[in-house]
Amino acid sequence: MSGPVGARDGVGAGASAPEEQDDHAQAGIRVTGSDTLAEVVLDRPARLNTLDAAALRALRTVFEELAGRRGLRAVLLRGEGRAFCAGRDIAGVDPTTDEAESFLADLVHPALAAVRAVPVPVVAAVQGAALGIGLGLMAAADVVYAGRSARVGSPFARIGAVLDSGGHALLVDRLGAHRAMDLILTGELLDGEEAARVGLVSRAVDDDELLDRARALVASVADGPTAAFVESKRIVGTLRELRGSSPALLDAEARAQGAASRTHDYAEGFVAFQQKRTPRFTGG
Repeated sequence: MSGPVGARDGVGAGASAPEEQDDHAQAGIRVTGSDTLAEVVLDRPARLNTLDAAALRALRTVFEELAGRRGLRAVLLRGEGRAFCAGRDIAGVDPTTDEAESFLADLVHPALAAVRAVPVPVVAAVQGAALGIGLGLMAAADVVYAGRSARVGSPFARIGAVLDSGGHALLVDRLGAHRAMDLILTGELLDGEEAARVGLVSRAVDDDELLDRARALVASVADGPTAAFVESKRIVGTLRELRGSSPALLDAEARAQGAASRTHDYAEGFVAFQQKRTPRFTGG
């Protein structure tokens, strides 16, 4: 196996050109690794790795390139800094003109599909916030190691929006309908240990060990029987769709988000978030 995961020595054979890598990095998506291993980094730490349109396009392109790379055997997905991904970057979004449904359908869903389409195992290392799109990215991975600092759940009640990015299927599948609705209504976030206990993540580890443990797992996978792992991933993916995680459900979430975006509460929630104040919802 050539080179450690995370080494800043390029991504090996089959990688995109340097100028394309620069474009991805400018959008906040960085790729490192070797011929057999790739490490995809959400690199917007000052914004808790929230993702805007440019970052989502870059993320989709990166994973589409990885899906076609010959010799690739495992992928690590992680976030730089104190969060994995706190969702969509809404700091500059005008809620009165926001096209929430098309943002999901045209940008978020293709990025999540690109993660799922990589044939080899994708491991996510989750620290801090994994919310919204971050929750969807976590769900798209095959194995999730979470630091004990992780905060996983649905904070959408605080901004008048609808849980999206496949969150409904994930919560209902792992927690059941009652607990899923409880988290949606209250906005309660689970820490890494609780998320592992209820099956939202594979396991919880100490924060200072998270990256080392995740990299060790990816290296172990890359040294394993790749063809067998690919077959198991394909079967598990089919079972996940049978249990509710499907493109149709993503479309339903996008339509629901579009309907919510036309309400007073959605606009109030976004503006309150941007102004760092408590929203005043009216129910309409």
